[in-house]
Amino acid sequence: MALSVRQSSSSVLATESSNKGMIILNRPKALNAINLEMVRKIYKHLKKCEKSKSLVIIKGTGDKAFCAGGDVRALVEAGPTDESKSFFREEYSTNALIGNYKIPYIAIINGITMGGGVGLSVHGKYRVASDRTLFAMPETAIGLFPDVGGSYFLPRLQGKLGLYLGLTGYRLRGGDVFYSGIATHYCESSKIPDLETALLNCPDADDVPELLQKYHSTPEKPFSLQPVLEQINKNFSADSVEGILENLQNDGSEWAKKTLETLSKMSPTSIKVTFRQLELGSQLSLAQCLIMEYRLAVHHLERSDFKEGVRALLIDKDQKPQWQPTKLADVTEEHVQWFFRKLPDTEELKL
Repeated sequence: MALSVRQSSSSVLATESSNKGMIILNRPKALNAINLEMVRKIYKHLKKCEKSKSLVIIKGTGDKAFCAGGDVRALVEAGPTDESKSFFREEYSTNALIGNYKIPYIAIINGITMGGGVGLSVHGKYRVASDRTLFAMPETAIGLFPDVGGSYFLPRLQGKLGLYLGLTGYRLRGGDVFYSGIATHYCESSKIPDLETALLNCPDADDVPELLQKYHSTPEKPFSLQPVLEQINKNFSADSVEGILENLQNDGSEWAKKTLETLSKMSPTSIKVTFRQLELGSQLSLAQCLIMEYRLAVHHLERSDFKEGVRALLIDKDQKPQWQPTKLADVTEEHVQWFFRKLPDTEELKL
Protein backbone atom coordinates (compact mmCIF):
# COMPACT_ATOMS: atom_id res chain seq x y z
CA MET A 1 0.00 0.00 0.00
CA ALA A 2 1.49 3.33 -1.07
CA LEU A 3 2.03 6.00 1.53
CA SER A 4 2.11 9.69 0.80
CA VAL A 5 4.89 11.43 2.71
CA ARG A 6 4.82 15.06 3.74
CA GLN A 7 7.73 17.26 4.86
CA SER A 8 10.41 14.69 3.95
CA SER A 9 13.27 16.77 5.42
CA SER A 10 11.20 17.44 8.52
CA SER A 11 11.90 16.27 12.07
CA VAL A 12 8.50 14.52 11.99
CA LEU A 13 7.29 12.65 8.92
CA ALA A 14 3.51 12.48 8.77
CA THR A 15 2.62 9.77 6.27
CA GLU A 16 -0.76 8.56 5.15
CA SER A 17 -2.37 5.80 3.17
CA SER A 18 -6.06 5.72 2.34
CA ASN A 19 -7.13 4.81 5.88
CA LYS A 20 -3.92 4.38 7.94
CA GLY A 21 -1.72 7.00 9.55
CA MET A 22 1.97 6.82 10.39
CA ILE A 23 4.21 9.16 12.36
CA ILE A 24 7.98 8.84 11.95
CA LEU A 25 10.28 10.68 14.36
CA ASN A 26 13.04 11.86 12.07
CA ARG A 27 16.03 13.25 14.00
CA PRO A 28 18.33 10.21 13.84
CA LYS A 29 21.48 12.20 14.67
CA ALA A 30 19.81 13.30 17.93
CA LEU A 31 18.44 9.76 18.51
CA ASN A 32 15.01 11.17 17.55
CA ALA A 33 14.86 13.35 20.69
CA ILE A 34 11.77 15.55 20.59
CA ASN A 35 11.50 19.33 20.79
CA LEU A 36 8.52 21.69 20.82
CA GLU A 37 8.21 21.85 17.04
CA MET A 38 8.06 18.04 16.86
CA VAL A 39 5.53 17.75 19.69
CA ARG A 40 3.25 20.19 17.85
CA LYS A 41 3.47 18.22 14.62
CA ILE A 42 2.79 14.92 16.38
CA TYR A 43 -0.23 16.32 18.22
CA LYS A 44 -1.68 17.89 15.07
CA HIS A 45 -1.30 14.69 13.05
CA LEU A 46 -2.75 12.53 15.83
CA LYS A 47 -5.84 14.77 16.06
CA LYS A 48 -6.32 14.58 12.30
CA CYS A 49 -5.85 10.79 12.12
CA GLU A 50 -8.22 10.13 15.00
CA LYS A 51 -11.07 11.52 12.89
CA SER A 52 -10.08 10.12 9.50
CA LYS A 53 -8.00 6.92 9.89
CA SER A 54 -8.54 3.39 11.20
CA LEU A 55 -5.17 3.13 13.03
CA VAL A 56 -1.92 4.99 13.67
CA ILE A 57 1.63 3.65 13.83
CA ILE A 58 4.45 5.68 15.41
CA LYS A 59 8.12 4.79 15.01
CA GLY A 60 11.59 6.34 14.79
CA THR A 61 13.95 6.73 11.84
CA GLY A 62 16.95 4.38 11.87
CA ASP A 63 17.54 1.33 14.06
CA LYS A 64 19.29 3.06 16.98
CA ALA A 65 16.38 4.83 18.61
CA PHE A 66 12.63 5.16 18.75
CA CYS A 67 13.07 8.36 20.80
CA ALA A 68 15.78 9.08 23.35
CA GLY A 69 13.62 11.63 25.19
CA GLY A 70 12.99 15.35 25.24
CA ASP A 71 15.69 17.82 24.26
CA VAL A 72 16.48 18.63 27.92
CA ARG A 73 19.68 20.49 27.12
CA ALA A 74 17.72 23.07 25.13
CA LEU A 75 15.18 23.36 27.97
CA VAL A 76 17.85 23.97 30.60
CA GLU A 77 19.69 26.49 28.45
CA ALA A 78 16.44 28.39 27.88
CA GLY A 79 15.44 28.37 31.58
CA PRO A 80 11.89 29.02 32.82
CA THR A 81 10.72 30.73 29.61
CA ASP A 82 7.27 30.54 28.06
CA GLU A 83 8.71 28.24 25.38
CA SER A 84 10.11 25.78 27.95
CA LYS A 85 6.78 25.72 29.77
CA SER A 86 5.01 25.28 26.41
CA PHE A 87 7.18 22.24 25.68
CA PHE A 88 6.07 20.48 28.88
CA ARG A 89 2.46 21.63 28.54
CA GLU A 90 2.12 20.46 24.94
CA GLU A 91 4.13 17.27 25.49
CA TYR A 92 1.88 16.26 28.41
CA SER A 93 -1.24 17.16 26.39
CA THR A 94 0.03 14.79 23.69
CA ASN A 95 0.58 12.05 26.31
CA ALA A 96 -3.03 12.53 27.46
CA LEU A 97 -4.32 12.35 23.88
CA ILE A 98 -2.44 9.06 23.32
CA GLY A 99 -3.81 7.65 26.60
CA ASN A 100 -7.38 8.26 25.45
CA TYR A 101 -6.92 7.65 21.72
CA LYS A 102 -10.06 6.42 20.01
CA ILE A 103 -8.44 4.29 17.28
CA PRO A 104 -5.67 1.65 17.61
CA TYR A 105 -2.32 3.31 18.38
CA ILE A 106 0.73 1.14 17.73
CA ALA A 107 4.17 2.29 18.95
CA ILE A 108 7.11 0.40 17.43
CA ILE A 109 9.71 0.96 20.17
CA ASN A 110 12.67 -0.46 18.26
CA GLY A 111 15.85 0.99 19.81
CA ILE A 112 16.42 3.54 22.60
CA THR A 113 13.16 4.56 24.29
CA MET A 114 13.66 6.94 27.18
CA GLY A 115 11.85 9.83 28.87
CA GLY A 116 9.78 11.63 26.24
CA GLY A 117 9.95 8.56 24.01
CA VAL A 118 8.28 6.54 26.75
CA GLY A 119 5.53 9.18 26.89
CA LEU A 120 4.90 8.74 23.16
CA SER A 121 4.50 4.98 23.51
CA VAL A 122 3.56 3.63 26.94
CA HIS A 123 0.11 5.26 27.12
CA GLY A 124 -0.92 3.83 23.75
CA LYS A 125 -2.89 0.61 23.46
CA TYR A 126 -0.12 -1.37 21.72
CA ARG A 127 3.65 -1.13 22.32
CA VAL A 128 5.93 -3.43 20.34
CA ALA A 129 9.44 -3.96 21.73
CA SER A 130 12.27 -5.75 19.92
CA ASP A 131 15.71 -7.19 20.66
CA ARG A 132 17.03 -3.66 20.02
CA THR A 133 14.82 -1.89 22.58
CA LEU A 134 16.51 -0.09 25.47
CA PHE A 135 14.05 1.43 27.95
CA ALA A 136 14.77 3.75 30.86
CA MET A 137 13.32 6.63 32.87
CA PRO A 138 16.69 8.16 33.88
CA GLU A 139 15.42 11.52 35.17
CA THR A 140 16.62 11.31 38.79
CA ALA A 141 20.22 11.30 37.44
CA ILE A 142 19.69 14.76 35.90
CA GLY A 143 17.80 16.33 38.80
CA LEU A 144 14.37 15.90 37.26
CA PHE A 145 11.56 13.36 37.92
CA PRO A 146 10.02 10.58 35.75
CA ASP A 147 7.50 12.70 33.88
CA VAL A 148 5.40 12.14 30.70
CA GLY A 149 2.90 10.23 32.83
CA GLY A 150 5.51 8.29 34.82
CA SER A 151 3.44 8.90 37.92
CA TYR A 152 0.62 6.97 36.24
CA PHE A 153 2.29 3.99 34.56
CA LEU A 154 5.18 3.27 36.94
CA PRO A 155 3.07 2.54 40.08
CA ARG A 156 0.87 0.26 37.95
CA LEU A 157 3.69 -2.14 37.02
CA GLN A 158 3.97 -5.38 39.02
CA GLY A 159 4.82 -5.01 42.71
CA LYS A 160 7.35 -2.26 43.39
CA LEU A 161 9.06 -2.58 39.99
CA GLY A 162 7.90 0.87 38.83
CA LEU A 163 9.23 2.62 41.93
CA TYR A 164 12.55 0.78 41.49
CA LEU A 165 12.77 1.83 37.82
CA GLY A 166 11.76 5.42 38.58
CA LEU A 167 14.25 5.93 41.43
CA THR A 168 17.25 4.10 39.94
CA GLY A 169 16.76 4.74 36.19
CA TYR A 170 17.54 1.03 35.66
CA ARG A 171 17.74 0.12 31.97
CA LEU A 172 15.54 -2.63 30.58
CA ARG A 173 16.73 -4.30 27.36
CA GLY A 174 14.93 -6.34 24.72
CA GLY A 175 12.59 -8.91 26.20
CA ASP A 176 12.78 -7.25 29.63
CA VAL A 177 10.65 -4.42 28.26
CA PHE A 178 7.91 -6.96 27.48
CA TYR A 179 8.25 -8.94 30.72
CA SER A 180 8.02 -5.77 32.81
CA GLY A 181 4.72 -4.78 31.19
CA ILE A 182 6.08 -1.67 29.44
CA ALA A 183 5.55 -3.36 26.05
CA THR A 184 2.47 -5.36 25.12
CA HIS A 185 4.28 -7.39 22.42
CA TYR A 186 7.78 -8.51 21.46
CA CYS A 187 8.92 -8.86 17.85
CA GLU A 188 12.39 -9.66 16.50
CA SER A 189 13.79 -6.50 14.87
CA SER A 190 14.32 -8.38 11.58
CA LYS A 191 10.54 -8.91 11.36
CA ILE A 192 9.49 -5.34 12.21
CA PRO A 193 9.33 -4.19 8.53
CA ASP A 194 7.02 -7.13 7.76
CA LEU A 195 4.86 -6.28 10.77
CA GLU A 196 4.57 -2.66 9.61
CA THR A 197 3.57 -3.76 6.11
CA ALA A 198 1.00 -6.18 7.50
CA LEU A 199 -0.49 -3.44 9.70
CA LEU A 200 -0.67 -0.99 6.80
CA ASN A 201 -2.39 -3.61 4.65
CA CYS A 202 -4.80 -5.00 7.24
CA PRO A 203 -8.36 -4.46 5.98
CA ASP A 204 -9.93 -3.89 9.37
CA ALA A 205 -8.64 -2.30 12.59
CA ASP A 206 -10.30 -5.19 14.45
CA ASP A 207 -7.58 -7.43 12.97
CA VAL A 208 -4.79 -5.53 14.77
CA PRO A 209 -4.66 -7.72 17.95
CA GLU A 210 -4.48 -10.91 15.86
CA LEU A 211 -1.79 -9.45 13.60
CA LEU A 212 0.35 -8.33 16.52
CA GLN A 213 -0.02 -11.76 18.10
CA LYS A 214 1.11 -13.39 14.85
CA TYR A 215 4.39 -11.43 14.87
CA HIS A 216 4.87 -11.68 18.63
CA SER A 217 7.45 -14.17 19.87
CA THR A 218 8.69 -15.21 23.30
CA PRO A 219 12.01 -13.43 24.02
CA GLU A 220 15.02 -15.76 23.99
CA LYS A 221 16.29 -14.66 27.40
CA PRO A 222 14.23 -14.75 30.62
CA PHE A 223 13.41 -11.56 32.55
CA SER A 224 16.77 -10.31 33.87
CA LEU A 225 15.16 -8.88 37.03
CA GLN A 226 13.26 -12.08 37.87
CA PRO A 227 15.93 -13.27 40.37
CA VAL A 228 15.66 -9.99 42.34
CA LEU A 229 11.93 -9.19 41.98
CA GLU A 230 11.23 -10.44 45.48
CA GLN A 231 14.03 -8.26 46.87
CA ILE A 232 12.75 -5.24 44.91
CA ASN A 233 9.25 -5.73 46.34
CA LYS A 234 10.54 -6.22 49.88
CA ASN A 235 13.09 -3.39 49.95
CA PHE A 236 11.05 -0.81 48.03
CA SER A 237 7.88 -1.35 50.09
CA ALA A 238 9.11 1.05 52.78
CA ASP A 239 7.00 4.15 53.42
CA SER A 240 9.91 6.57 52.88
CA VAL A 241 13.11 6.90 50.85
CA GLU A 242 15.10 6.59 54.09
CA GLY A 243 13.23 3.34 54.78
CA ILE A 244 14.19 1.97 51.36
CA LEU A 245 17.88 2.78 51.97
CA GLU A 246 17.73 1.17 55.39
CA ASN A 247 16.15 -1.96 53.89
CA LEU A 248 18.86 -2.14 51.23
CA GLN A 249 21.61 -1.76 53.84
CA ASN A 250 20.07 -4.55 55.92
CA ASP A 251 19.69 -6.72 52.80
CA GLY A 252 23.46 -6.68 52.28
CA SER A 253 23.41 -8.66 49.00
CA GLU A 254 25.53 -7.69 46.00
CA TRP A 255 22.39 -6.45 44.23
CA ALA A 256 21.44 -4.30 47.25
CA LYS A 257 24.94 -2.78 47.41
CA LYS A 258 24.83 -1.89 43.70
CA THR A 259 21.37 -0.39 44.11
CA LEU A 260 22.55 1.74 47.05
CA GLU A 261 25.53 2.90 44.98
CA THR A 262 23.21 3.86 42.10
CA LEU A 263 20.83 5.78 44.37
CA SER A 264 23.74 7.65 45.99
CA LYS A 265 24.55 9.23 42.60
CA MET A 266 21.04 10.59 42.04
CA SER A 267 19.79 14.02 43.07
CA PRO A 268 18.58 13.66 46.68
CA THR A 269 15.77 16.10 45.92
CA SER A 270 14.73 14.16 42.80
CA ILE A 271 14.70 10.90 44.76
CA LYS A 272 12.32 12.32 47.38
CA VAL A 273 10.13 14.15 44.84
CA THR A 274 9.87 10.99 42.71
CA PHE A 275 8.93 8.84 45.70
CA ARG A 276 6.10 11.25 46.58
CA GLN A 277 5.06 11.63 42.94
CA LEU A 278 4.61 7.88 42.40
CA GLU A 279 2.88 7.48 45.75
CA LEU A 280 0.32 10.13 44.75
CA GLY A 281 0.11 8.94 41.14
CA SER A 282 -0.95 5.44 42.16
CA GLN A 283 -4.33 6.93 43.21
CA LEU A 284 -4.80 9.37 40.29
CA SER A 285 -6.06 9.19 36.71
CA LEU A 286 -3.61 9.79 33.82
CA ALA A 287 -4.99 13.33 33.36
CA GLN A 288 -4.62 14.10 37.08
CA CYS A 289 -1.05 12.73 37.00
CA LEU A 290 -0.11 14.95 34.06
CA ILE A 291 -1.61 18.04 35.74
CA MET A 292 0.50 17.25 38.84
CA GLU A 293 3.59 16.64 36.69
CA TYR A 294 3.15 19.96 34.90
CA ARG A 295 3.30 21.73 38.28
CA LEU A 296 6.46 19.76 39.07
CA ALA A 297 7.99 20.61 35.68
CA VAL A 298 7.38 24.36 36.02
CA HIS A 299 8.87 24.41 39.53
CA HIS A 300 11.87 22.37 38.32
CA LEU A 301 12.53 25.00 35.65
CA GLU A 302 12.45 27.69 38.36
CA ARG A 303 14.58 26.11 41.08
CA SER A 304 15.94 22.60 41.25
CA ASP A 305 18.89 20.30 40.51
CA PHE A 306 17.73 19.99 36.88
CA LYS A 307 20.14 22.56 35.42
CA GLU A 308 23.11 21.15 37.35
CA GLY A 309 22.25 17.56 36.42
CA VAL A 310 22.07 18.37 32.71
CA ARG A 311 25.34 20.32 32.94
CA ALA A 312 27.19 17.46 34.64
CA LEU A 313 25.83 14.61 32.52
CA LEU A 314 25.07 16.14 29.12
CA ILE A 315 26.95 19.44 28.66
CA ASP A 316 30.32 19.34 30.49
CA LYS A 317 30.00 15.57 30.96
CA ASP A 318 32.21 15.61 34.07
CA GLN A 319 29.71 13.22 35.75
CA LYS A 320 30.13 15.20 38.97
CA PRO A 321 26.89 17.03 39.71
CA GLN A 322 26.90 19.31 42.75
CA TRP A 323 23.44 18.63 44.12
CA GLN A 324 21.74 21.14 46.42
CA PRO A 325 21.14 19.89 49.08
CA THR A 326 23.88 17.27 48.82
CA LYS A 327 22.41 14.88 51.39
CA LEU A 328 19.05 13.16 51.51
CA ALA A 329 18.71 14.07 55.20
CA ASP A 330 18.82 17.77 54.25
CA VAL A 331 15.90 17.50 51.80
CA THR A 332 13.10 18.72 54.04
CA GLU A 333 9.40 17.92 53.74
CA GLU A 334 8.81 21.65 53.01
CA HIS A 335 11.32 21.51 50.12
CA VAL A 336 9.56 18.47 48.61
CA GLN A 337 6.10 20.04 49.05
CA TRP A 338 7.26 23.22 47.28
CA PHE A 339 7.49 21.34 43.96
CA PHE A 340 3.90 20.09 44.24
CA ARG A 341 2.35 23.53 44.79
CA LYS A 342 -0.55 24.50 42.56
CA LEU A 343 0.11 27.06 39.86
CA PRO A 344 -2.08 30.16 39.36
CA ASP A 345 -5.36 29.05 37.72
CA THR A 346 -4.43 30.63 34.38
CA GLU A 347 -1.16 28.65 34.29
CA GLU A 348 -2.41 25.18 35.25
CA LEU A 349 -2.37 22.42 32.62
CA LYS A 350 -5.86 22.12 31.10
CA LEU A 351 -6.78 18.69 29.79
